Amino acid sequence: MRTARTPWTRTALRFGLALLTGGLVVTGCGESGAMDGATDGATDGGTAGETRTPTTPSPSSTPPQDLCTQLVAHWSREALDQNTYGDYQSMGLSNGQYEILRKVVDAARAEEKREGEEAAEQLIDRQARELCEQRYRDGTPSGGPWQ
Repeated sequence: MRTARTPWTRTALRFGLALLTGGLVVTGCGESGAMDGATDGATDGGTAGETRTPTTPSPSSTPPQDLCTQLVAHWSREALDQNTYGDYQSMGLSNGQYEILRKVVDAARAEEKREGEEAAEQLIDRQARELCEQRYRDGTPSGGPWQ
């Protein structure tokens, strides 16, 4: 004889199965006693006597002046190609970075008319770098996250 299952019973069974499956996956990571996956032994749990590769630190973050330069140069080229500006927040720019973008694009448009597209591309790279380095010369601006 089969008993009737209510919707909450099916949900509870699925939840229990998910917990059981997730628990098996989580317990399979790292060696016993290792909270963060690191071990104090010299092996990685693989072949006996095999030495473990030391963990390398994560790469450092991109300096703000470099990130600014990359963003401004990218969006300057987009604005130059499309002859339009977007919303600075949708571009991932701060208000200050957007001001730099506008200066760079204005100068690049004038340069493109005088010297051509390649000269405008070079100007974008040069001016974005110079203005972003100037903006971040003392670290990050202190006017808040959107400055």
